[in-house]
Amino acid sequence: MKVLVVGSGGREHALCWAIAGSPLLTKLYCAPGNPGIAAVAECIDINVLDIPSLVGFAQDNAIDLVFPGPEAPLVAGLTDAMDAAGIPCCGPTRAAAQLEGSKTFTKEIADAAGIPTALWERFENADSARAFVRRRGTPIVVKADGLAAGKGVVVAMTEDAALAAIDAMMDQKVFGDSGAAVVIEECLVGEEVSLFALCDGEDALLLGSAQDHKRVGDGDTGPNTGGMGAYSPVPCFSPELEQACMDKMIRPALKEMARRGMPFRGILFAGLMLTGEGAKLIEFNVRFGDPECQVLLARMKSDLLPALQAACDGELGDFDLRWNDQASVAVVMAARGYPEAPERGSVIAGLDAAAAQSGVAVFHAGTETGPDGTILAAGGRVLTICATAPDLKQARDRAYAGVDAINWPEGFCRRDIGARAL
Repeated sequence: MKVLVVGSGGREHALCWAIAGSPLLTKLYCAPGNPGIAAVAECIDINVLDIPSLVGFAQDNAIDLVFPGPEAPLVAGLTDAMDAAGIPCCGPTRAAAQLEGSKTFTKEIADAAGIPTALWERFENADSARAFVRRRGTPIVVKADGLAAGKGVVVAMTEDAALAAIDAMMDQKVFGDSGAAVVIEECLVGEEVSLFALCDGEDALLLGSAQDHKRVGDGDTGPNTGGMGAYSPVPCFSPELEQACMDKMIRPALKEMARRGMPFRGILFAGLMLTGEGAKLIEFNVRFGDPECQVLLARMKSDLLPALQAACDGELGDFDLRWNDQASVAVVMAARGYPEAPERGSVIAGLDAAAAQSGVAVFHAGTETGPDGTILAAGGRVLTICATAPDLKQARDRAYAGVDAINWPEGFCRRDIGARAL
C-alpha cells in the first residue's frame, strides 16, 4: 500500500513511525512533514490546507490510503475531496467534522443522543454573553465556537476572567471568525481524560485513553496550550469505565450522526470529565490528540495500517487490536516564550543521545533543518520525548532521562507530567 499522512507535528511523526513498520506498506509519504518524519517517510512540500494539491498528489502517485493528522484540513473538506477522487481517506467528511469545527454542533449532538455533558448556552452577541456570566456567576467555561488550535477554551474562576475571555474572543477577535460565537457552559469538576476510538460510520473500535496536561506550567499553572505532556494508561480510568463510555458516548454519537446522514469515519476523540456524578463529555475532536497519539501508539502491538483500511472499508465490526501492558509517558519540549510568543531558530543538539536511552522515542513537531544540517526550533511545541516501561514511574523516569540528554538551552518542559497519577 502507498500511504499519505497529512500533517507536520509530533502526532504525525508518531503516526508515520507506526505505519512505517507495517508489512503492508510499500511507500509512505507525509505532507508537509518535518525533519524527524523524513527519517521514515518521504516529505512532500504541500500545505495541509492546499486540498487541490493534496488530491492531485494522491492521484499522481496512486495513493491507496490518506490519513489526515490535524483537524483543519478535515473541517475544510479534505475527505470529501479525496472521496470525490476515489481515494480512501480515513477521516470524517466536512459535515461530520463539525463535531470539532463547532462547539455548538457537538452540544446539539450530545443532547440529541442523550450523552451526559455540561449545561450550556450559545451566544452571538457579546453583551448578551456578558449578561449571562454576571447572572450565572463563576466558575464558568467560555469556549470559542470554532477552531482555535486547542487554545479557545477559558476556564474562568472569576467574573473578570470570564468577561475578559468574551472580550478577547468576540470583540478583539483573537481567534478570528472562530470566536464570532461562543459557548458558555457550567464548569465541570473532576479528573479530565481523553478517550479515543476508530470509527467506520457504524462501528467503533476502542484505541485507549490518556491524560493530557494542558497548562504550560508545573502544577497546572499558566495559560492553556496544545498539550505539554501525556501518559497512558490512566489509573483512575479503568477498562470497565472505558467500555462504559464507549457505550454511553461514542456509540450513541455515531448513531445520531448516521441518523442525520453524516456518518462519522476516522478517529473520534472524546474529552471527558470524571465527575462525582459520573463521566461527562467536555468536547469531541475528530482526530488523535497531540501528545496523546504518541503515548497510545507507543503501546500498540498490532499493525495500525489494516485498522485504518478497515475503517475506510466499513469493516471494523469484527476487527481487533492488541496493546502491550506497559505504561507510556510523553513530555513536550517547547520553545521559550510558548504559547504566547515562542522563539524560533535556536539550535537543538543531543537528539541521537536522547533516542539512545532505553525505551525512549523522540518525535519532532516544530523543527526545521538549518543550512549546515543542524536541527532548529521552528515552532512552539518543538519535540515530544516519549518513553515506555513496565510501570508509570519507570516510563516517567525514562522520558525525563531523554529530555535531559537533549542540549537545548532555549527550550523548556513541564517537570510534573504524570506526577499526580503516582
